[in-house]
Amino acid sequence: MTPTSMGYRGRFAPSPTGPLHAGSLVAALASWLDARAHGGRWLVRLEDVDAPRCIPGADALILQQLAACGLHPDEPVVWQSDRAAAYAQALEGLIEAGWAYPCVCTRKDIDRAWAARGVTHARHAERVYPGTCRPEHGGLQGRPARAWRLHVGRVQAARHLPAPLPWIDRRLGPQRQAVEREVGDFVLRRADGLWAYQLAVVVDDAWQGITHVVRGEDLADNTARQIVLQQALGLPTPQYLHTPLVLGANGEKLSKQNGAAALDVSDPLRALNQAAQVLGLPAQATSPGQALATWVALWRQRWASASPSADRR
Repeated sequence: MTPTSMGYRGRFAPSPTGPLHAGSLVAALASWLDARAHGGRWLVRLEDVDAPRCIPGADALILQQLAACGLHPDEPVVWQSDRAAAYAQALEGLIEAGWAYPCVCTRKDIDRAWAARGVTHARHAERVYPGTCRPEHGGLQGRPARAWRLHVGRVQAARHLPAPLPWIDRRLGPQRQAVEREVGDFVLRRADGLWAYQLAVVVDDAWQGITHVVRGEDLADNTARQIVLQQALGLPTPQYLHTPLVLGANGEKLSKQNGAAALDVSDPLRALNQAAQVLGLPAQATSPGQALATWVALWRQRWASASPSADRR
């Protein structure tokens, strides 16, 4: 059964580490428009598993910002902090299958392992895990576990997944990533006991029946590893569309980490127009509700039945 035949279900999944900013609204608006253009349902999930980074009250503020812009979820909001039992069950299944293993390595350990092979970790580059704690390499050898990782190679072999793994982005077109070589065995549960983003998002997308994921382009390189994890857990793979990013004055992605200003919703139409223009939609001089209706019609023409194309804005 294809995602479309199941009925469209999309979502916006911000982390409450601060209020929404201009870049966040682009992703929120795109996911809302895609759901409306397909006649589907739009959900909001607050990804608060990284509790130390979450700011008290940020979740309520995010929901207020969305509401001010006319973006209302069709079902009750979900907090990932309420979903620990589901993540534990998923991890237990992977352990029983022999596809997850405990790891003691710190980032310094990983860097030292690569340095011993003459490789230096580049800034901003993926820190590829060298497989130090894999069972076939001797495992923990009596040391206490710090984290749990997915054994990518075993999953790929068991599920007959090609390497590099290909997937199609509705905006960016054909994509591919050699997960084992370019990422390595990624973390499922962190050394501090917190659940990793990859496991939580895959489990929750399946639980909520998400058929279409629309999110920022900075998350595109997470997709292949999420597909591997979906295959390991026997879960469906949604369709993906990654939106253009809003850049800061320094040319880097606008984010809370580089001081992005909180989204000003005192003039919702202005905020929506700015987000719409990033998505290649014309600014509107009407009300937020009328602007959203106009953009839904335009989005439907562009995306609701379009085949993936790398030249689309």
